Amino acid sequence: MDGSEALDAYSASIVRVVDAVLPSVAAVSVRTPRRAGAGSASVIPGERLLLTSAHVVEGDGEVRAAFSDGSEVAARVVGRDPLSDLAVLRADDVVPPALTLGDAATLRVGQLVVALGNPRGLAGSVTAGIVSALGRSLPTGAGRIIDEVVQTDAALNPGNSGGALADTAGRLVGVNTAVAGIGLGLAVPVNATTRAIIDTLVRDGRVRRAWLGIAGAQVVLPEPVAERVGSRTGMRVAEVIARSPADLAGIRRGDILVAIDGATVVTTTAVQRLMVGDAIGRRTEVTVWRNGALVDAVVLPEELVSAS
Repeated sequence: MDGSEALDAYSASIVRVVDAVLPSVAAVSVRTPRRAGAGSASVIPGERLLLTSAHVVEGDGEVRAAFSDGSEVAARVVGRDPLSDLAVLRADDVVPPALTLGDAATLRVGQLVVALGNPRGLAGSVTAGIVSALGRSLPTGAGRIIDEVVQTDAALNPGNSGGALADTAGRLVGVNTAVAGIGLGLAVPVNATTRAIIDTLVRDGRVRRAWLGIAGAQVVLPEPVAERVGSRTGMRVAEVIARSPADLAGIRRGDILVAIDGATVVTTTAVQRLMVGDAIGRRTEVTVWRNGALVDAVVLPEELVSAS
């Protein structure tokens, strides 16, 4: 295959994705009494549903979605989850066909991906690149960490947020959310976790999470400790919020958290993953390493109250 044939094959792959995906990607405009903003959204399965980034539709305001066929519809926010930076909209009128949801867990580094959206107000823009890395972590404005983030070198700019990251089969595998630098874009993955968040937003309008009231960082465990707990790492507690569930249960600063209800815990994101809605108010056994011994404490997680 010579250079021109290779380019044609590459171009053909991108064109197929554009033809399949772009009609279902909208330019989103948001007007509130205090600001006007813009972003992108994708039509997803459900009754006139669109998926976007939570920060795109922050604040009460008028939301409109414009598609590449010239149609434009008003939309309302069904639910926002700032902690995952995802939001679901419902259009007031008919929208283009929904995209097929893929699974970012199947992505591989080096795989071709296509970003579609509304960068700097330029609706219907398309860029292509590769999956540069998987499993990145992204801090959110709500003070949490989104894990398993997809890194891509497909060019992203302000306004791409909420837009589609698609694989060559035209499946939605990510929601573009951040520009971390030239050639460094980040997307919230579409996977089992985010599908559950989307379903919860559609059903309840919000995502409930539990809270322990601790902060910490991953540390390497001494060999004897690692052998006993079955993990080489744990989470050293750097802060315990006063009167929090952890504080009331006797968790101390300097403890090394190694398990919650028997599930090994090695990072802050692992703790977050276990603190789901059904953990609120439920007796939860927390195991820590303290002064050369394993110590168990019973915690009653509270509901995390976050800014909208």
